[in-house]
Amino acid sequence: MHDTDQREDHAYRLIQLAEGFGAARAVQLAAELGVADLLAGEPRGAADLAAAVPAHPDALYRLLRALASIGVFVEVEPGWFGLTPVGERLRTDHPQSLRSWVIFQGLLNTVYANAADSIRTGEATTAHVFGEPLFEHLRNHPEHRALFNAAMAEQSRVTGEALAHYYDFSRARQIVDVGGGNGAFLTAVLRANPELTGVVYDQPYLADDVERQLAAAGLADRCGFLPGDFLESVPAGADLYLMKGILHNWSDDDARAILANCRRAMDAHSRLLLADWVVPTGNGPHPSKFLDLTMLFVYGGRERTEAEHAWLLAEAGLRLARVVGPPSMLNVLEVVPA
Repeated sequence: MHDTDQREDHAYRLIQLAEGFGAARAVQLAAELGVADLLAGEPRGAADLAAAVPAHPDALYRLLRALASIGVFVEVEPGWFGLTPVGERLRTDHPQSLRSWVIFQGLLNTVYANAADSIRTGEATTAHVFGEPLFEHLRNHPEHRALFNAAMAEQSRVTGEALAHYYDFSRARQIVDVGGGNGAFLTAVLRANPELTGVVYDQPYLADDVERQLAAAGLADRCGFLPGDFLESVPAGADLYLMKGILHNWSDDDARAILANCRRAMDAHSRLLLADWVVPTGNGPHPSKFLDLTMLFVYGGRERTEAEHAWLLAEAGLRLARVVGPPSMLNVLEVVPA
């Protein structure tokens, strides 16, 4: 390859990286417009879809054409589009729907647009954009809270089903899911392990959501809800404590406080499972490395390496026993008292 060709390849690569937001926003727009719901069953023409959305026919066609080029939709014949297996998950009624998750990412676009604040200060941009930290904003804005809870439930269902099948829960009897949201993650674990019982421990305003989730899953007799704040305390008495995607939302100081509360609740035989990303060392690509930036911009938190997890746990009187799970997705960090 000539030097000129190499320079052009490098330039086009940088241009592609800089324009990456275009694909993300296109997927978000398709989710917001509900296009996938309209395509359930069979392909439809762009003009027909535009009348149903409603949208400008040519503009919608261009959106669908762009998304077909990256495998979200498929143009089955000129101007007619159908769903791919990826696009199916934008349907509201799909059992593994991620529509709310995608729409929530769109809500954060203003945060990302102002993220230089986080790089300059090391603090979350959310407080600057929303006028308050994210969790306070969610408490004060029910419509955003409902979207956030739905998004987290969708993500938890997907990851919960995966984690439930590659971690052996057979030694446990009762699980406390610390910061368990609406209970979607614990639901997946309990479904895969019928001998287990559980408790979802989270903010009081989530009580109704948890009750609906457990009732719909047929688990109301095996699982309950306990209100509380893990920054203040964690309920004692369980042999297994679970936290999925909690620590990465918080600074080291707050994460250490949460872990110390878990340690006080645990007895000598209790275990703590952290379902979290583990950032690998080296320059190789990994989802956690960009998710780490999202944690900074949105929450003021961070993703951590295995060594950083081990240090944080030791500070709270805990010990990292092992890391389970494939390196390309969430891991389970099994933690025991030090």
